[in-house]
Amino acid sequence: MIRNSSQSKGSIFATSSMVKIGMLSGLGMILMLLDFPLPIFPTFLKFDLSDAPAVIGAFAMGPAAGVMIEFLKNLLKIIVRSNTGGVGELANFLVGVAYVLPLALVYQRHPNRKGVVWGSILAIFSGAFFAAVLNYFVFIPAYAVVLGYPVDAFVNMAAKINSAVVDLRTLVLFAIVPFNLLKGLIVAVSGLGLFKALQPLWKMQ
Repeated sequence: MIRNSSQSKGSIFATSSMVKIGMLSGLGMILMLLDFPLPIFPTFLKFDLSDAPAVIGAFAMGPAAGVMIEFLKNLLKIIVRSNTGGVGELANFLVGVAYVLPLALVYQRHPNRKGVVWGSILAIFSGAFFAAVLNYFVFIPAYAVVLGYPVDAFVNMAAKINSAVVDLRTLVLFAIVPFNLLKGLIVAVSGLGLFKALQPLWKMQ
């Protein structure tokens, strides 16, 4: 059984908590810089594990810490290097919050193995759902404006990988959603594994 004694100990604004949030935010930013494409998805969908530190922080310090880590890592990324005019970082932040917040809220209420499992399942589907909606209505059109590409350019790139992609709707259904489901699963497993490995750190005050 997984127990988290840190969530009930003080505020995230305590010095020890802020130090941990800062470390995890920095790690998240570094992981964002180490993104890479997956062969089964269009190249503009880059995989990274930058949400894993937010998952660790959420398990250790609660929902607010997870959200703060998502915000700070993206702010750092904009400062260090942004080639999307901030659109990619905003997308990463909003989808990251949609992922980490349900996970943290469920785990905060049920800090045990059952909470981890159901929180992770909810997080995976929540992240994928919000990624689909936001990409369809906001982010892909915004990317097209910032990068100077028509939306059809993204559709064509995805169609080279999956012939079922013929327009923006099918791009979201057959590329964005599967990508985020897979990413969510890998982040949940890696985040939990790292949290358990680093548990002695979270007990330090």
